[in-house]
Amino acid sequence: MLKFIAILLPLVSIATSALAVDATMKKQLEKLDPSERMEQACDAEAMKRIGTEKTGFKPDKVIAYTFGDPNMAPDSMNAPGAVFRSKGDWYHLSYKCTTDPEHVDVRDLSFQIGDKVPRDAWQKHYLYD
Repeated sequence: MLKFIAILLPLVSIATSALAVDATMKKQLEKLDPSERMEQACDAEAMKRIGTEKTGFKPDKVIAYTFGDPNMAPDSMNAPGAVFRSKGDWYHLSYKCTTDPEHVDVRDLSFQIGDKVPRDAWQKHYLYD
């Protein structure tokens, strides 16, 4: 888990354009196992899109597997049990993401924001401030 966090933070901070990655982020993603690479690329894109599409949220973290494992396909994933953190609160999130065959460039992403996760459920699902 710490490995994912350590890798995701720099990836998120350098993501600059929707559905594309810059050279630095690509190098970081290429160091990961392909399934981890796809998950991290999709999480970063979901976070960026939520923050830029006038949702009112300012996400700083996305986790694809909090309320259920993502369904993985060769170049896509469906994460119906995801969450994201914004302004200190966690929210349910469902997203579908398609990447290129190398799992670096996100080709398509759709998402749906759900309800706030009650604070008393955070510990059970390993969520944190």
